[in-house]
Amino acid sequence: MPLLLIFIIVPMIELAVLIQVGSYIGVLWTLALIFITAIIGVRLLKLQGLSTLMRAQQRLAEGGIPAKELAEGFLLALAGALLLTPGFLTDAFGFALLTPGVRGAMAGSVMKMLKPKMMMGGFEQPGNTYQSHQPPGHEQPQNPFHPRQGDVHRNDGPKNVIEGDFKREE
Repeated sequence: MPLLLIFIIVPMIELAVLIQVGSYIGVLWTLALIFITAIIGVRLLKLQGLSTLMRAQQRLAEGGIPAKELAEGFLLALAGALLLTPGFLTDAFGFALLTPGVRGAMAGSVMKMLKPKMMMGGFEQPGNTYQSHQPPGHEQPQNPFHPRQGDVHRNDGPKNVIEGDFKREE
């Protein structure tokens, strides 16, 4: 329900602001201003996106997980959508997300929101399995660390390993 309200209220506010601005500076100047903010926003988005991508690659090269960079990438995509949406209110929020300080604070909130879901094993719903349902002829290659049906796996390693036979159903 809140999402539905956003899609109803935000366009109404945008329309009211556009009418007010259009009555002060004229329709053509209002349209030109919307076009100019979209172009400037897309250029800034491209620069910020490349910067975030470079930081993510550096974090991966160092062996880390680029969680903050992924959250910032999500926020940059949201900023791009807001900047391409005609209107001054959405442009203001889009430009705010392009500033590193605001985006960094929001990325922290996004990561806090997603962290419990990641800690519980991903975004799968309870009861879902991770089995892939591939069409015949598109089987995934066998994992060399898991025996196939009929193979006996002996483990002389740690004592907390339970040995047994299993049958892989695909």
